[in-house]
This record gives sequence, C-alpha cells and structure tokens, in this order.
Amino acid sequence: MRIKSGDTVVVISGKDKGKKGKVLEVITSKDKVLVEGVNVATKHQKPNQKNPQGGIIHIEQPIHVSNVMLFDAKAGKGVRVGMKKLENGDKVRISKKSGEQI
Repeated sequence: MRIKSGDTVVVISGKDKGKKGKVLEVITSKDKVLVEGVNVATKHQKPNQKNPQGGIIHIEQPIHVSNVMLFDAKAGKGVRVGMKKLENGDKVRISKKSGEQI
C-alpha cells in the first residue's frame, strides 16, 4: 500500500468525492484507511465515564484505499504514485504528475 498515516489524500469516489483530509490510520488487513472528516457517521451514545452527558457523536468510518489518491500540493490535485530508489538505497514515493517526491 502506497498510502501511509499522516498523508493528505483526496477522495475520488463515493458520497464524499472531492474532499481532502489527513490519513489518521491505515488498516492493511482490510485495505482501508481512516481519513479525517470523511465518511462521518452519527452514533447515539449512552452516558458513560468519558462522556457523562451522552448524546449524538460523529465518528469517521474507514474508506477503501482504492477510493482515495495522494494529494500533490504542486499539482494541486490527487496524483498517481510511483516508487524510486535513491543512490543511498532508500525508496521514496514520486508523483507521476509533477515528478516530485511526496
């Protein structure tokens, strides 16, 4: 998977198409990512120790990794990503649009 925690991504399909957000968590076993402010569900919660008042809370749900693209600030949109090996042996992600390292 070429998307990592902390990356900025753009949603390319679904009800939240076009939204940008930061990846909070990557779930590799299910090929899903948790993106901040995307795929938000409402949950009715009873009062408990953490939330003594209870009520309706909003939580992000995971979205499939195929529905997001990495956001390239230079290109200003979601881009495909390739891998490149540097001279010192490190692998880096390269934007296919601008050619810059992400």
